This record gives sequence, C-alpha cells and structure tokens, in this order.
Amino acid sequence: MKITVVGAGNVGATVANVCAHKELANEIVLLDIKEGIAEGKALDIWQTAPINLYDSRVKGVTNDYAATAGSDVVVITSGLPRKPGMSRDDLIATNAGIVKSVTENIIKHSPNTIIIVVSNPLDVMTYCAYLTAKIDASRVFGMAGILDTARYRAFLAEALNCSPKDIQAVLMGGHGDTMVPLPRYTTVGGIPVTELIDAKSLDAIVERTKKGGGELVNLMGTSAWYAPGAAAAQMVEAIVRDQKRIFPVCAWLQGEYGIKDVYLGVPVKLGKKGIEQIIELKLTADEQKLVDESAKAVKEVMDVLDNMPVAK
Repeated sequence: MKITVVGAGNVGATVANVCAHKELANEIVLLDIKEGIAEGKALDIWQTAPINLYDSRVKGVTNDYAATAGSDVVVITSGLPRKPGMSRDDLIATNAGIVKSVTENIIKHSPNTIIIVVSNPLDVMTYCAYLTAKIDASRVFGMAGILDTARYRAFLAEALNCSPKDIQAVLMGGHGDTMVPLPRYTTVGGIPVTELIDAKSLDAIVERTKKGGGELVNLMGTSAWYAPGAAAAQMVEAIVRDQKRIFPVCAWLQGEYGIKDVYLGVPVKLGKKGIEQIIELKLTADEQKLVDESAKAVKEVMDVLDNMPVAK
C-alpha cells in the first residue's frame, strides 16, 4: 500500500503524519515544489516512529513525481491562500493551475489511484481535478464535510458538556457559508440533539460551524491544519482499509437530490473503490431549498473556472 500527499505545508504534513501514525501504508510520499521542505518534514515525522511505535516509512521529495508511482491514494493539498487584494477569480485561476498540473503528473504515474482534494476553493478545485484526471468521479472527490461536521460536533460537545465520541451528524452543501448542517440528523448517543439543546443555542452552533474556518484565520492569521489534516487522513483510512464508512464528502452529483453536474457535499459510502454509494436522504422542503441554494452558489464558481483558459 502506498499513499502520496502533494503539498508539504501544514495541512499536507499533518495528513502524512496522521497516516504514518495509523500505519495506513508501508510507504508514504510527501511531495512539494520547495526544495528540502518535504524531505525535512518527512524526516522529522519518520524520527517519531521509534517514539510512537509505527513502521510506515515517510519519504519526502521535491517535485519528483516518479517517486509517487503506483500510489493507491493521493491527497492534494497544494495551492496558495488568498492574499490581500486578490480577487476570488484570481485565487481560482492560480490554484486551478496548480491543481491541474499536480493532477496531470499524478495520473501519469498512478493511473489507478484515488484522488482526495483538499485545496481551496474546495468544491471547484475538486471539479478541476476531475476534469483533468479524466477518470471515474468515484475516484475523485473532496474533503470538506468531515472537517465541517467535526467542527459542528466539537461545538456541540462543548455546549452539552459531553464526549464528542457520542455525537453523530450529517452536513451537506458547499464548503463555506452555504453549507447545510442537518440538526434533524444529529444525534448524541442515539438521542436526537433537539431533545438536548434549545433551538436558539443550536442555531448559534450551526452559524459558528459555517464560519469555522474564518474563526481560526482571525485567531491565527492563517488557516487551520490539524483538523483538516486529520479529516483527510480519516478518508484515506476508510479507503485503504475498505471500511465502508458513511461520511459527508464533496462528490460529483448526477441527478441525486435533483442536482446534476455539480460537486457538492453529500453523505457517501467510502471504501476501497472510493465513493461506492451516494446516499440520498429524505430532506424536508426547507432542507432541500438550502441544499439547492448551496448547489447554485457552487455552480456559479464552477462556471467561473469553465470560462478560464486553465480549464480548456
């Protein structure tokens, strides 16, 4: 088993670190374009093996895609953060160019791989990777829902003063302000969350979840990495161990929920083949309206990419 993580920044290094600790593969390759960064972080991670008692070997390389050959799963975290004065379209064009180049190189050396996209803007970068890879959509999807539900569940655990282990939740839609948490499908030890917390407090938690990434940027001056990295690693684990886990994932919809040709967060079954089933929940009219609005917002950004030279 072989896993590659492209991008050795905070998120990518965290993905590699968690995968190594969980012994998800014999070999984990960390690749970056900056000389020495991936090599240094991989060496640092490997040197924790005698302390944390794992055997996964972590190898760092600079822009050497030949070293990624035969990867079973590839996690793409490459891309630039949005800088002051940079428009949304500028960010899309820049990161789409990066994701396209990465995907081309990955598919060249690992044509049978499964691709997990973490780069932002998440939904449209997943779409970019899909267009470039030209493989079945069940093998190209994005990490967003696991991170968003983790934040939602963490906030609920704080409010309820209970273990986050007992909280299960479903969240749909785009990664950002249009995400759609579903309190009706949220339980605590099997108990509907609406029986344990008042509506006003729950609404406040939902709103905090929607702005969860921004809250961390405001605190640290940069985006998060521990939770996103762990979330991507959890997806890798479900695939390499064929766990058939039910997770919210950014998936290519072809009529599910009445939505077509859009990458959107929905619950899926994740196993060794990638997305093995898209699960269609019975939504209320209000829930469906929110999902439709989220899909419309994502489609508008996808249309921006479609009209750029990088998408041709």
